[in-house]
Parts: sequence; C-alpha cells; structure tokens
Amino acid sequence: MKMTPALLVVGSLMVFWSSVFVIIMLPTIVMKDKPSAAWRPWTPQEREGHDLYVDNGCSYCHSQFVRVIDWGGERPAESGDYSGRRPAILGTERTGPDLSQEGGEHPDDWHIAHFADPRFTRPLSLMPSWEFLGPDKIRALTAYVQAAGGRDADRRVQRQKDWKQQAVAAYRAGTDANVAWIHGHVPQVWLDMPNPYPATDAALARGQQTYQEYCVGCHGLVGDGQGPAAKYLDPPPFNFTSLRGRLPEGKYLGGLLYYQIMNGITGTAMPYFKRELESAKIWDVSNYVAVSFVGYTDADIEPSGIDAAYEPLWKNPYMQPPPAKGGAAR
Repeated sequence: MKMTPALLVVGSLMVFWSSVFVIIMLPTIVMKDKPSAAWRPWTPQEREGHDLYVDNGCSYCHSQFVRVIDWGGERPAESGDYSGRRPAILGTERTGPDLSQEGGEHPDDWHIAHFADPRFTRPLSLMPSWEFLGPDKIRALTAYVQAAGGRDADRRVQRQKDWKQQAVAAYRAGTDANVAWIHGHVPQVWLDMPNPYPATDAALARGQQTYQEYCVGCHGLVGDGQGPAAKYLDPPPFNFTSLRGRLPEGKYLGGLLYYQIMNGITGTAMPYFKRELESAKIWDVSNYVAVSFVGYTDADIEPSGIDAAYEPLWKNPYMQPPPAKGGAAR
C-alpha cells in the first residue's frame, strides 16, 4: 500500500476516534447511573474534599476501585458506587493504596497527620506533604477520604468514633488506667502466649528494621510515643516504656504485642498490620519493642512447642525478676 497524504489523514482520524470510543464513549455507555446499595450523596465538606482531590491529581497515584482480582477489598467496586459523580476519577495506578473503601480504616486524626506529612504515619511513603493546603482544606480532604465506601464506610467511621471516646477517656484517666484499658481488650488466648521465637541479635535487627519502616513516626525512636505524628493524635501513640512494671499479672508480653500489632487498636491511630506484615515480622518487631523499650521479653520460654527447623540454640538473656505489678517473667 502506497502511503499518501489522504491515507495518512484518514488513518490518523480512525485511530483518534477509535481511542475516543474505547477510552471515553464506551465507559460512558456501560457505566450505570443507578446507585449501588452503598452509595449516598456527599456532604458539602466531602464535595469540597473531592474537588481538592481532583485539582491536586491524587488519582495519579491512588485508584478508587477494587477489581475482582484485587486482594484486600471487602468487595469489588461497582459502577453504581460512583453514580452521578463528575468527573469519575476511578484511576488505575497502584503507586499508593486503593482508596475506594478507605473510609473508617483510620480515625480522622490519623488522616490529618498523614496529610500534614505522610512520613509521620507511613515512614516509607512516597506521597508528598499537603500541609500547604492549610487545616480547613485538610479536614475537607479527610472528610472525602472517610466517605470512600459510602454507607459501608459510615459504619466503620462511627465505630472509630465510638471507640475513640473510650480510648481518650482511658488515656486521660492516667497511665495505669490507660494500660489496663488497652490490655483489657486483648483476647485471653493471646495473653497466654509467649513469643515463640528467640530474640537473637539477627531477630532484633530485623525487628528494628520493621519498627523503623512502620512504627517510628508515631511511637518515636525510643518507644515513648513522641514521634512526629504525636502532636496530631488524640489519644497520643502508646508509650511502650510505660509497660515497665505494668504487665498483666501472670500474662505474657509477646502474644499481647502480637495481637495489637496484627489487629490495631480501633479508635486510636494504631492501625492493623495483618495485611502488610507476615507473622515472623510481627514476632520480630514484638521482640524488638519488648527488649528495647520494656527491658524484658518472654521469647522462647514455656509453654513452647517444637522449634522451627531454622531456629538456633538460644538462651534468653533478657529474663528479669517479675515486675512489681506484673508477673510475665516465669
């Protein structure tokens, strides 16, 4: 076929209109306007947050839909979740987490700290700081993100608020009351479980790395809860050093820390890590927190099972007499 100017023009137009049909017209045709069961209209503040989200290009890194093949969402996103919303900013990038069901994953103050500087709450985050927007716009963005998920998200947000009232009251009642409240919501099976893995130098080094990658922004370098995010959070991040002398009577520290790292503490800024950290990393960081900030670990003591094949012979050098108000050491 001989290339001619006319053929070039016709071919270019065919490619252009084919692209327009596939990218714009076809999605418009197939996108249903009927709202899904989770859909609800936005409040004015949520609409403002949506506009800020669009204006600042947040969808370049964060998608707003869960595909059937995605891992993590409670359900795949439906076209009716976005009924009547213009522009439809579904996005396709996974540079940052998918936000279609983000509402209620964290309390409001976590988001405010995160927008001020994402490294405060996610030390390895690539996201830029949005502190330049100012407090009012950050609150609007937070409201929009908390609405992601519609009615499903509303239930999670309300649960965060209900637990936050209790968490704040316990913190303001003093250290003893705060420790007792937090530990009082850990299931008994975890309180009866020591850390099954030895706190070797290598394990502590792995735990320190995990702590620096996930925890240091809130809990601080020395575990005192005075990380850079603390000024935004109510109640503040937990002070691990306050566990000295306050371990639950006759209970173990290892399982207690594992459960709280795995499941988070709803109502506080402590998120769950069960989808991000495999079991060995949680046990390692539990050992690191126990040794470095509490000065004691119940690692690899009775009751124990069969050691993993890789575990070295190890004698716990961190055993201490039982604390004055506890009894975890046996």
